[in-house]
Amino acid sequence: MELIVFDLDGTLLDRGGAISDYTRDTLAALAERDVAYTVATGRTLHASREILAPHRFRLPQVFKNGVMIWHPDTDAYSHQNFLTVGEISHVLEATLAQDMTPFIFTFEPGNRHRVYHPPIRHEVEKTLSELFARRNGVEVRPASQLPADAEISSISAIGAPAPVAAVAAMVADEPHLVAFSGHALEGEEWRWIDIHHADASKGGAIDALRGQLGVTRVVCFGDSDNDLSMFARADECYAPENASDPVREAATAVIGHHDEDGIARFLRQRFGLPA
Repeated sequence: MELIVFDLDGTLLDRGGAISDYTRDTLAALAERDVAYTVATGRTLHASREILAPHRFRLPQVFKNGVMIWHPDTDAYSHQNFLTVGEISHVLEATLAQDMTPFIFTFEPGNRHRVYHPPIRHEVEKTLSELFARRNGVEVRPASQLPADAEISSISAIGAPAPVAAVAAMVADEPHLVAFSGHALEGEEWRWIDIHHADASKGGAIDALRGQLGVTRVVCFGDSDNDLSMFARADECYAPENASDPVREAATAVIGHHDEDGIARFLRQRFGLPA
């Protein structure tokens, strides 16, 4: 069995964060040919469900950079890697020291996801908070309402490049944490950073899917540094033209831009579908 694995933002999705009509038709054609495909994304399930639901994503899906694998047939999670109290404290100290608001992602009983944060410090953070609130099924609440028994899957923040780099350096000495960052959708002058348990990675989740599904070959697509662990495990890995330099260098090949249906065009050529 060959499994195709897509990153979402900057890869399968266009600049507006949607699956284009051309890509939609490509996915439908792949499904008709029984080509197996899924996603591995830094998003939560609830921030992805509305996008993916119409497009026959029926296999287990990787969320929060490998923290969790969701099984749509049972509506259950596996492969969970949450942060400890000490790790959470370290991350919060690091972000607040750089005048950045930490957004705390939780997993709570009933498969419920929420995002908690202390008072917003900057306008771009307000925009990000509003974005989380608009996403289906994701509640955004003040940090004062964070339940004591909530499991924390990751902590994210947005800021200028220098503070983001400083936060990454401050958590680098924590052996059980890993930080990923990239250009934010809010503008080229902003970068996001996402911090989670080091045992969670897209690559580790792909290894788990190999065993669960009997996969013999993995072909993956991604654009950011959080895709590198997946590239290392895949038999083939492709970067869109807009990918970061390390991802482009690690790729089997660089293909078309994500905002020009680069992945869909590549797949149509690979599987002999009409252009």
